[in-house]
Amino acid sequence: MKIITLTYPISPDDIELNDQPLSIALGHFDGVHRGHQQVINTAIETAKRKGLASAVMTFDPHPKAILGQGEQYTQCLTPLDMKMKLFEELGVDYAFVVQFNLQFAAITPKAFVDEILHRLQVVNVAVGFDFRFGAKGAGTPEVLKQLGEPNIQVEMVDAYMLDGKKVSSTIIREYLEQGNVERANELLGRNFQVEGIVVQGDQRGRTIGFPTANLRLDSPYLTIRLGVYAVIAHLGDRTFYGVLNHGMKPTFYAEDIVPVMEAHLFDFSEDIYGEHVVIEFVTFIRPEQRFSGINELIAQIGKDAEQVRTLLSQT
Repeated sequence: MKIITLTYPISPDDIELNDQPLSIALGHFDGVHRGHQQVINTAIETAKRKGLASAVMTFDPHPKAILGQGEQYTQCLTPLDMKMKLFEELGVDYAFVVQFNLQFAAITPKAFVDEILHRLQVVNVAVGFDFRFGAKGAGTPEVLKQLGEPNIQVEMVDAYMLDGKKVSSTIIREYLEQGNVERANELLGRNFQVEGIVVQGDQRGRTIGFPTANLRLDSPYLTIRLGVYAVIAHLGDRTFYGVLNHGMKPTFYAEDIVPVMEAHLFDFSEDIYGEHVVIEFVTFIRPEQRFSGINELIAQIGKDAEQVRTLLSQT
């Protein structure tokens, strides 16, 4: 997959397509959840059927963050690098990353079609039923159809329903904030994950028999519920099961601090400071809690680890 970053107004020098007409999916796609996958797969299937190159156009940063429509949108479900990996796994040929700023936000729907889609040789577009584009969200799928005729065909994809409810990034965010990881994972179509670098912590875990890898996240992920989770960790091409605590360490710190993620990986004792790790969240085990002392904490961590070992051995 070729990744092309675009800044409006687009220069012809920014586009390297080898004169290939495109079938493109449009959207921010934060989460790349089942609904997003349905839109992207529609573009891919049309590309295969009509002999076109397949593409996805996404916007960075989140449009709602730039437009001041919610501070939560500065925190993401899937940072850009992860989003690119997911697009590639779906089989996309080109990924266009449009730098979203106030100048781009102010363009008209007609300018979006004329100055971007036509210049990219787009002949087919797949969008979700609620897709909006152009200044103040004036563009709808119906407007896109009118502006694209007769050279651009538009496929509007209905909402993806699961158990009678629409799958959306907003609902997934709510589930993760509640600690309902299993339900969030169902809607995502994969386990929610974060990426980061292992950094040195207070090394207290080593002294109590449960060494942990402290994670410094690569990107501003949304804040999931504080507590203990069953996780799967990926270090390069190696995979480990483990238990992760996301919280304030109330047993040791009386005052509020920034929440941290620290994972105890089973049957693992290597020094991995500075290494990149991917953590998949499988299920929520329990809320974070304050213990009366070290012995009570050690006993609970042992119970958590045993519960997670059993749970993950069944997956």
